[in-house]
Amino acid sequence: MLNSANELEFSEEEIKNEISKITSLEQTEDLGTKEKSAISLNEKSGYQDTVYIKAANIFQGIKIEKAPDKVLVRYGSEPVLSLPDFEDEQSQRLSYELAFSALKYQDILESILIDSCFYPNVSIPDALTSLVVVMLYDFQDRKFQSRLISNEQSISEVQEVENLLNSFKTKLAAALARCRIKHDALSIYHILPETVRKQEQRASTLPLYAWINTCKISPEDICEDLMKEGFIRVKSAFDLDCKSFCMDQHCSDVLIFPSHLKNELLNIELCTEYKLLFQDKSRSLAVHSVKTLLNMDDDILLVNMGSWYTVAHMSTLTNQSTSKIYVCGIKSQAKESEMKELFTNMGCKNIELLHENFIDIETKDQRLQKVKVILLLPRCSGLGVSNPIEFILNENEDADLLKDHSQGSIPEDKLHILVEQQYEQLKHAMKFTKAQAIVYCTCSVYPEENEAVVKKALELGVEGNNKVQPYRLSPPVLPLCSVKEIQSSTDKFFKVEPSEITNGCFLAVLTRERDPSETVSVKDVLARAAAKGLLDGIELAKTSKREKKKKKSKTTLTKASVNENMSTQIKIAEFLNRELRPQVNRSGETLTTKAYVPPKNANQTNTTPPVQKKTVKMPSYALVPTTLMKNMPSTSKMSERQMSTVRPRPEEKMVALKPVEIVLPPVMMPYAGAQISKNQIPAHFYYRWIGGKTGSFVTPATAKKLEKPKENLPSSAVRHSQPWL
Repeated sequence: MLNSANELEFSEEEIKNEISKITSLEQTEDLGTKEKSAISLNEKSGYQDTVYIKAANIFQGIKIEKAPDKVLVRYGSEPVLSLPDFEDEQSQRLSYELAFSALKYQDILESILIDSCFYPNVSIPDALTSLVVVMLYDFQDRKFQSRLISNEQSISEVQEVENLLNSFKTKLAAALARCRIKHDALSIYHILPETVRKQEQRASTLPLYAWINTCKISPEDICEDLMKEGFIRVKSAFDLDCKSFCMDQHCSDVLIFPSHLKNELLNIELCTEYKLLFQDKSRSLAVHSVKTLLNMDDDILLVNMGSWYTVAHMSTLTNQSTSKIYVCGIKSQAKESEMKELFTNMGCKNIELLHENFIDIETKDQRLQKVKVILLLPRCSGLGVSNPIEFILNENEDADLLKDHSQGSIPEDKLHILVEQQYEQLKHAMKFTKAQAIVYCTCSVYPEENEAVVKKALELGVEGNNKVQPYRLSPPVLPLCSVKEIQSSTDKFFKVEPSEITNGCFLAVLTRERDPSETVSVKDVLARAAAKGLLDGIELAKTSKREKKKKKSKTTLTKASVNENMSTQIKIAEFLNRELRPQVNRSGETLTTKAYVPPKNANQTNTTPPVQKKTVKMPSYALVPTTLMKNMPSTSKMSERQMSTVRPRPEEKMVALKPVEIVLPPVMMPYAGAQISKNQIPAHFYYRWIGGKTGSFVTPATAKKLEKPKENLPSSAVRHSQPWL
């Protein structure tokens, strides 16, 4: 700042020389800076009056407040002028960009106004100071050239400020020149803090991320359509150049484009029909993490939805006929109608909108009893985002985020407030007893908002609720594509640092420790495997009865299965006791045996009454050794294969039969000796009911043996007449 008004007096020729020097210096600036973007001097023609007013109102709400002894100019407390909401996204983006630029250079612009004697020589209401600062930034950005744009709606306040700035054009240019010389800077861009400059450089080269709406089109079809439009598919984001695109490594339905193609892409049919939607990659990482945790019929609760596109993306990844997505915090009926119309146009049918704030929702709300996964996207500092304007517009974030980005850091007191809010929301999410997992995602680079919040919530847990299983930190459920991602995953967190190809992101997955008494159904296991992409190319089919039987035999019998088995054995015992009635063989021997008693089980609680001994007359071949009955459940695969190869001997004598035939399955016999010949192994036995008075079982092949039964039959080769036991 100059000390006297006389120092402000320059000849017209000196001022022109300084301005010409400034212009020549700017033309030598590095092409990678913002000032040397593809926009030339003649192409900057200014904005509409409405854009200036709305930018001034935004700036009024986010300007840096200074201590009283450091105040250079005074601002009003009310908006410059109240205008309707933005008519389109383009005017909204321009207003935010202009306000953010004025915010970054607030100190420099205020110094120029004082140094040029604009203040206090000009008498203007404090309410218009924000408009003066915003229009001054645009004025110097146009190299103090007149505005050339045709104005559709003229606003008197804008016209007044523009005329005042034009009248001080020479002095304003001189003040700017002295400011740059003082800081030894090629442009005011180089006066910004280094952190802010790096952030802007990343924002200028950051690729565009867009997810595919699979409700309308498949990834294969959209790639084919893009190539018809002249796009070339490359392998990775590092290979992007000119008109090209590639698939994302973490999310299978996300495409990446060069940043300079956004205006062209927004006008193609794929975008206008909601088949391709642009959004920050961090949100796609969050919804894909939720997808891997879902079973077939699970519902989802989305907290702090941010962008409506996040809700729609989550919907496209779920089964829209069985799962629902609940979104809380819808304040107005107009907003609800607008969102429903948007979701209808996108083809999303399973979204339910709730008016309550998340923190006010009861954990036992009947509407949310099927919610198994909670996606928590808390408000954060957002300093991992390179382009805060896009983040604000796409995620519906507060414009106050721009204030922190303009300084490259966040005040301690504000960070503490955000951390407390994040912790309270995470703690409330853990109180939903039916939920089994929580996905916590931020765009912050501060550990206080990331690891610290998650660890604190896990350590303290949920007070006063010991009936539910506690949460634990689970490893990342996303592919790890770099060394840094692998290193960060050792702490079971997924972290992406801000870089030239992506914004920063932090993601944590919390899952409940499984209750040992609960079992997981096959359907749920297959659903999770399919969500993780482990079943690609494999059709899910129903398990055959044989496979089910094999799997069941390998597992420990539950109490129910034991009872069912005992019931079957009791029925067999009753059948045998009824059928094995007194008989006399041809030699007149009277045989005594025990009726069949089912084996006791250690887990059996209700035992059957003991069966009394009976004295019966029966054929000798019907005797069942006790040791054989005890070993009946065990089998040998080798013997079973041998039995299946032996054919029954031809029948020597036909026996008259009744029309009823009972066929029982073959059973393997245990053989102790290794020298038993193959002919001694019994074949499959088919027993037929004989319509005699004795009601006994007879096989045609054993008719001869009844005449001379063998008395000393080796125990290792006993022929079993009741193979079903």
